[in-house]
Amino acid sequence: MKTLKQGEIAMVNTPQINVETMVEAQSPKSTFRGLEAKNVHAWFGKHHVLSDVSLRFPERTVTGLIGPSGCGKSTFIRLLNRMHEFIPSAAMAGQVLKDGEDIYAPEIDAAAVRLKIGMVFQKPNPFPAMNIRENVLSGIKLAHLKVADHDSIVENCLTRAGLWKEVKDRLSATGGSLSGGQQQRLCIARSLAVEPNVLLMDEPCSALDPGSTLRIEETIKELAEKIAVVIVTHNMQQAARVSDFCAFFLTDGGPGYLVEAAPTKVLFTNPSDTRTADYVQGKFG
Repeated sequence: MKTLKQGEIAMVNTPQINVETMVEAQSPKSTFRGLEAKNVHAWFGKHHVLSDVSLRFPERTVTGLIGPSGCGKSTFIRLLNRMHEFIPSAAMAGQVLKDGEDIYAPEIDAAAVRLKIGMVFQKPNPFPAMNIRENVLSGIKLAHLKVADHDSIVENCLTRAGLWKEVKDRLSATGGSLSGGQQQRLCIARSLAVEPNVLLMDEPCSALDPGSTLRIEETIKELAEKIAVVIVTHNMQQAARVSDFCAFFLTDGGPGYLVEAAPTKVLFTNPSDTRTADYVQGKFG
């Protein structure tokens, strides 16, 4: 993926945004602990899909990204751990900082970034031929990480993902034999095995039943006691339930942009932009 120079976006005309302290501009050498996007743009070929987004994701918090389809939420979340680079026509500008360090700097290895900033996708994607235990350990083996006690890691990660009690007596069963909700929690456990600091979740409950959704939401809250979680969701009730902060994205037919970001209770009850109020009240989207 091509990373554009700062001067190449100087003529981009971006919408005005209204944001809280969590997205304020930082000094070039940020001391913020956590994940931070600064003036991020994204393109697919010549198509400008995301415009000038600045947003912070503090440690041990859940941040919800909301907004109508096509406003760049999924593109943005993929920029946060360089998954965007897998698309040949993709380009970005701006910075994504992890604890003040630019993850797109030339000397930074993308694979190492993805170990510390994990991703759970909309559709569960366990390795179907691997058993449950092998699925949990797969990231460790692919990254050639040396760990002493695989059994403890499997139990710990499945417990944190809310799945251990359901599968502890059948760890030799294949990942593909699990229900959809169980598969998604297995994917969460797999991500946790490499000890990420941030977990990105792109509509993780969109294909799940209410019971499975509830268990995923409980897992998200528990995970946020130790790491930062970023979740894209179209479910306003879910965003209100699980997130500490919320960011509203929108598009006016051009690239998606950030309208505002705030603590979730504030954004849902007293947003600073009327478009946000209309969206969370279900008047459009």
